[in-house]
Amino acid sequence: MAVYTHLGAEELAELIAEYDVGKLLSAKGIAEGVSNSNWLLETSGADGKATRFILTMYERRIELADLPFFLGLLDHLSAKGGPVPRTIHDRSGNAFRMLDGKAIALIEFLPGVSVGRPTAGQARAVGRALAGIHLASADFAGTRANDLVPKDWQELFDQCGENLGMIDADLPVAVQEHLPELLAHWPTNLPKATIHADLFPDNVLMLGDEVSGLIDFYFACTDMAAYDLAVTHAAWSFGGKNTVFRPEIGAAMIGGYEEIRPLSDAERSAMPLLAQGAAMRFVATRAFDWLDTPDDALVARKDPMDFVKRLRFYAEAGNAPFTAAAS
Repeated sequence: MAVYTHLGAEELAELIAEYDVGKLLSAKGIAEGVSNSNWLLETSGADGKATRFILTMYERRIELADLPFFLGLLDHLSAKGGPVPRTIHDRSGNAFRMLDGKAIALIEFLPGVSVGRPTAGQARAVGRALAGIHLASADFAGTRANDLVPKDWQELFDQCGENLGMIDADLPVAVQEHLPELLAHWPTNLPKATIHADLFPDNVLMLGDEVSGLIDFYFACTDMAAYDLAVTHAAWSFGGKNTVFRPEIGAAMIGGYEEIRPLSDAERSAMPLLAQGAAMRFVATRAFDWLDTPDDALVARKDPMDFVKRLRFYAEAGNAPFTAAAS
């Protein structure tokens, strides 16, 4: 989440009037994230009770044609009882509207907090929740190809060009060292599902050790379920300024996932390579965003070198990080 476009109070109030959610009471831009503009809104509510929502304006990496998939997936998972926010449709029944040439959507606000240093219990709950959405989406009619596969990482690095070394001199070295192997050996025949593909701690809301919300599904796609687990493992299992692997977190996450959806032998064997790919994917997008983000955008840039360190860890560690903890 972030704010690239600035909307005034009058514009937001006019927009909210198109929904049956009462009058706008307050609005605050959200600075986290890198892809869209987001606001936390409070309205008087359709029944007169103050209610919160997230308003999203889609800015980067999202094609308008993909929005029915993203928003339909939210409604599908929410209807199945998953901890996923539903889309608020406007008075005409639309899941999204256009404003100044950009698509916007109003999303249900869910309670909970994003944790900075997760416990093993929280990691296990996230693993269970991730497996749950993989199973719950099995009858979801929509499909979407993953547009951030290895060849796309290569294209992002190519667009960065020589500027890649301006971020860190070691960055192009790491890319040259690891990307060719990922391009050559990336698996294609593992079981697929509708995956989140970006389940960082700030995209999970917790109430104690329970997952109260999975949010920000705007990289969701149809791809390998085990890759989604590898992405989440890489996003959650490191502490100490993102450089130190926390084995108890990684093991609890794998254990929680397998309580709901056991991995096949082929998936388990592929996890080291999938985790390296997960790390490389975030090296690529973070490097591109670092160089492409306007200086006046209300966005916190994210250092791609954090994931270079994770990439190298996975390349050296083999299967050890993916052993499930006992319940």
